[in-house]
Order: sequence, then structure tokens, then C-alpha cells
Amino acid sequence: MKHIRSIEELARWKSEGREKKLGFVPTMGALHKGHLSLVQLSQEKCDRTLVSIYVNPTQFNNKEDFAKYPSTLEADLSALEAMGCDAVFLPDAEMLYPEGLKSRRFDFEGLDRHMEGAGRPGHFEGMATVVTRFFALIEPDVAVFGEKDYQQLSIIRHVVAKENWPVEILPGPIFREADGLAMSSRNMRLLPHERKESAQIYAVLSRAISTLDLEKTTRKTFEKACIKALDAVPSIRVEYVSCCDAATLQPLDEFNTSRPARVFAAVQCGKVRLIDNLPLF
Repeated sequence: MKHIRSIEELARWKSEGREKKLGFVPTMGALHKGHLSLVQLSQEKCDRTLVSIYVNPTQFNNKEDFAKYPSTLEADLSALEAMGCDAVFLPDAEMLYPEGLKSRRFDFEGLDRHMEGAGRPGHFEGMATVVTRFFALIEPDVAVFGEKDYQQLSIIRHVVAKENWPVEILPGPIFREADGLAMSSRNMRLLPHERKESAQIYAVLSRAISTLDLEKTTRKTFEKACIKALDAVPSIRVEYVSCCDAATLQPLDEFNTSRPARVFAAVQCGKVRLIDNLPLF
């Protein structure tokens, strides 16, 4: 597996396989099985796969969260090597932000208005800035993003379509622990009792969906019931539970099975912020 640490090395590596289909998996490291499943999707779809590892400061609106983001580089490289990944790109900030750490301005046409966008100002601009910079440098044919960050996935699809990037966006399903907790690099920061109680995020949401009575339940009563159940867990405090149209990410006016919809949640579990989402119908 090639370790690429400069733009010049990246250009040489690309030129060696210019005729081959290139898949790209952007990550911030601390890799888990969910990340590796995205790498596998790329390997199945493409001739060559490149994974980036870079913790992007412009998408963190909380400096403490950025400082505490876990780093497991040696283990990450070993895991990618074992999978037969072709190359890993390990850029520094100067390569991605040659004019300094600042984000581009984007018009996400409302996709960023709710949920993560409401509580994390600048997050999606920072994310989209670094992703489009990666696209410009790497020129992938396919880029793989996980559905756990569903709002991010939707925004990337929008940016690609609006700016005519010649890259196919391939979604990867959410990988979960045995107790249902969505896999996340942040999970390793949970204390033992918090880790146990964090499984209630999936349990509460999935139970609410399975018992949903479309004739008697409104969006607001559904959300309130989920929030009440989650807030009853000692280590959890809810930031939001929101039922949204899967395409527009706007809150539902009413439950209507003719259009796909999802329920999204963000909670603070101890000192760790966790997100999840599930299809409603």
C-alpha cells in the first residue's frame, strides 16, 4: 500500500494508473468496521482505491471536540494494508488549504437548515470545502460516503450535481455494534456505563418506528415520545429528534408513506456527541 504525503506523490501515483477506475474514501481516521465497509465498497466498484486520513478543522465548531478527536494512525494503516487498499493519502493543512484555514461559501438550498446545520454553524461549509478540494486533487471516478452521516451524504450529492463534479457518489449502509449502536470513531471516548446506555439510541428509535400508528400519531408526538424515552436514560441528553423527508431533509408536515422519510437524532452521551438515523418508511 502506497503512503502518499505530498501533492507531487499523489500526482505520480495517479499517473501510474490513469486508465483505471479510481475509488476514493475520505476519512478522519480512527477507523472501524464501518469505515472499512466503505473501503470494501470502493474495491468492489473500482480498479484502485485511495483512502484519505485527515481530521478537518474547519468542520468543527467546537475546538475541544477537534482536540479530542481520536487518532489511531498505526492501527488504521495496518487495517487498510490488510484489506489490500492501494494507497492512503495523508495530507497536511497546507496541501488542502493553501490560502489558510477558511471555508468556501456554498448554497445548499436548505439541506443544511435543520439538524446538524442548525446546531453546528459552519460545519457543512467546512466539510464541503475539504471534500471538493480532495476531488480536485484526487480526481476520483467514485467517492464513497456512509449513510450514518446522512445529511452530509445528501449535501455532497447536491454539491456534486450543482458544480458538475465528474464523480459518482456511492452510499454505504450504517454499520452497528451487536447492541445496535451506530459505529463511530467517537464511541471509543465513551465511559463503560455510557457505552452500555448509548445502545438506547437505536433501541428507542427502532421501537418507536416498529410501533408507529400512522393514523393516530403526528410527527411532533412521535418526536416528543422519542425525546422523553431518551432523556430518561441517565447518561443521555437529547439535542434533537427530527422526522424529515429523505430527499429534502425538511421536517415532515405529516406522515405520508408515499415519500421516503427518516428519523434523525443527536444526543450528548456523557461528554461525547453521537448521531444516528433510521428509515421511517
